Amino acid sequence: MTTGRRILYTLLIVGFMAAAGALLLRRPTAPVPKLQARQGSLALGGEWLNTRNAVNGLQARLRKNPKDHEARLLLSQAYIQEGRITGNHTYYDAAAMELVDEVLNREPENFEALCTKAVICLSQHHFSQGLALAEKAEALNHSNAFVQGLLCDAHVELGHYDEAVKAADRMNQLRPDLRAYARVSYLREIHGDVAGAKEAMDMAVKAGVAGLEQTEWSRVTLGRLHENSGDLERADAEYQKALAARPNYAYALAGLASTARARGDYATAIKHLKQAHQLVRDYAFMDELTDVYRISKQPQRAAQAAKAVIKELAAEANSADENEELGHYSDRELAYAYLKTNQLDKALEHARIEYERRPDNIDVCETMAWVHYRRGEYAEAAKHMALARRTGSKNPQLLYRAGCIALRSGKPAEGQALIQQARTLNPHLLTDAGEEPMLTAAR
Repeated sequence: MTTGRRILYTLLIVGFMAAAGALLLRRPTAPVPKLQARQGSLALGGEWLNTRNAVNGLQARLRKNPKDHEARLLLSQAYIQEGRITGNHTYYDAAAMELVDEVLNREPENFEALCTKAVICLSQHHFSQGLALAEKAEALNHSNAFVQGLLCDAHVELGHYDEAVKAADRMNQLRPDLRAYARVSYLREIHGDVAGAKEAMDMAVKAGVAGLEQTEWSRVTLGRLHENSGDLERADAEYQKALAARPNYAYALAGLASTARARGDYATAIKHLKQAHQLVRDYAFMDELTDVYRISKQPQRAAQAAKAVIKELAAEANSADENEELGHYSDRELAYAYLKTNQLDKALEHARIEYERRPDNIDVCETMAWVHYRRGEYAEAAKHMALARRTGSKNPQLLYRAGCIALRSGKPAEGQALIQQARTLNPHLLTDAGEEPMLTAAR
């Protein structure tokens, strides 16, 4: 799932509600961004009530004293978390950025403001800007664990894996907790240590508070690790635990949709993905619906879903192009979306844009490789795939694609071995539309 690493970019807000929830409302003296009402089941339960009380209290503090920078930053962080929970990043990231920029305009070296702005930039895929902010914050406080996490995230996304490992190690030395373990898990995964990745993510889950969004996100991620290893039963167990602790959790529903799809239960997969899409604004759910419609022989619905994905992602990309300070860069995601509609020129256009931003990132190199493969440009595909595999990742999809490229690059034995390895690691691997006819002889 393409949103799987958002946990690494987001402040895990736990204590702000208790600190701010008891404050009384007062007559407005200065406008501040408003909290938008949650919809459906997200509006049920105590979490939404606590969030409203906390935000109301922080807004009251700002109306009384617009120079209350602590309240402004707490409100910014609350909005970041609200964007994460609802999927409404367009509104809440802009609101959070407005709040944090006002603090930085008055206090350019405010450590927490720098960290908060770095979080927003990383969430929006403005990775170089996020790294610069994190480095500035680290210069002010080298012994803060959270800023080491920001450095880790930025270095990972820019493909600086040695630096990312150093930052993660430093974070775990300073404060081993859910956030630190989650980063270790991902770094182990991309370096081929899948068992170690599961161990670290299990530690992250156990370090969290059951029911909180960040804990259940970690649990779903653990489920995905099991699923990518072909263990659907253990994956389902984690997804069900997440749903029990956090009812109607969209990402757990998407996890159950994925395992249902792997078992050939397409009706259940579609049902869960539609429910997840209604709960949270995340294009990934519609993207996965595209795949399920395709393999369940519903081409018209697959085409409609794919077009909806492109429309949503293109709007985000245009916003980012118009405002370099804010707006989600989504060119890598667009490249894959255009592949699903067989618009190969558009796919290459967006893959190149992403590659120019971060040519050392293995996921971006994989995207370039796969786009070139689909275009029949096998030499270019092989060049980029070699870079994509340099960390030793055992991701089954990566190995499968590497095998496809090797087959078409005059290396049949290597290609067959890679495809077999991918299918052994995950017998339920979902292949991309477009390459199956090319591999008839390989199966």
